[in-house]
Amino acid sequence: MPAPRTEVTEIVTGLATMGFPSVGRALEVRPRNFLNVEERHYEALGEAHDSGEFAAEFSRAWENGVAFARAADGLRGRPPWSVEWKGNQRPPGYEQIPADLRIDHVYLISCKYGSNILHNPSPGNLFVNLLLDREHRSDVGWYQAVAPDAYQEFYAACRREVGEKELPPLVTQLDDAHLRLIRDRLPKRLGGALGSAYTEFSHTVAAATAQQWAANMRTPRRREAMLWRLLRLESAPYFVLGEAADRTPLRYRVATPWDFRLRYTFRELYVTANREAQQPVVHWQAIVRSNATDAEEKVEGHVEIRWSHGRFGPSPEAKVYLDTAHHSVPGYFPLDEPAPESQPDLRLFD
Repeated sequence: MPAPRTEVTEIVTGLATMGFPSVGRALEVRPRNFLNVEERHYEALGEAHDSGEFAAEFSRAWENGVAFARAADGLRGRPPWSVEWKGNQRPPGYEQIPADLRIDHVYLISCKYGSNILHNPSPGNLFVNLLLDREHRSDVGWYQAVAPDAYQEFYAACRREVGEKELPPLVTQLDDAHLRLIRDRLPKRLGGALGSAYTEFSHTVAAATAQQWAANMRTPRRREAMLWRLLRLESAPYFVLGEAADRTPLRYRVATPWDFRLRYTFRELYVTANREAQQPVVHWQAIVRSNATDAEEKVEGHVEIRWSHGRFGPSPEAKVYLDTAHHSVPGYFPLDEPAPESQPDLRLFD
């Protein structure tokens, strides 16, 4: 089940597009044309609304939904015939368009609050498969594949700390019992010699990863397509309604590659190892040229490669972050809102 905060931000955004005068009235009416939202969801939302625990989330989601209903890129004041909530449905493959709501079978909306994460795949899916395929088959883990010597050296330092007699000599020989022992014996923050060993290991992994990622994007066409996938530009446009980490509202349309090429010319995508970070980090930067002004624009982000289930676990993750402000990203177009005097009256229900 989605978390309460997720239900608030997603369902209330949808309710706000439907013409109700307030959140309270929408929760009272419980419109039948809001599909996949059940009585239990409305009950939970009503309790959350009355408690005031998620007052900020209710307010922002309502504002975002109303803004989309009024926007020229959105509903333009037209009441929707149907709003569908995706809820906890998840496809077996990659989520090509991260939509949480669908309006009139056409408008796809992603509700994004307090996060600048674009993707969270495995390293192989990102750096080898280039986000084209979720399946990445390998007999060894990512660290062992790209930096086996540095991985073994870091493990040896940890083994000395935990106890050489209690752990096998090779990192590839670890089993679940060994991983639990490492988790219990090693401190969360590594200092001294262990900290230095981890930093050296991290920099080696980042450098090897950046090199392999670049090698798999040998042509400008591949690099341009990689940028589209990093930014989640898909074959159909969709909208992001939410709030940035600094609490400013996020309201923008995500363009398609077709739109992108009409407005921009791809110049280059660079990937480099971050040698100052305390964990494996690869920085990415894309440069595009505006077809209207000939000015160059940049979009930047980074990838954190880290264990998702404890140190030396078999499945590290590669979290892709966007460092450029959302509304400054080429291909993300802020919703235009009509002037107050021209805004339609959305209060369709008393």
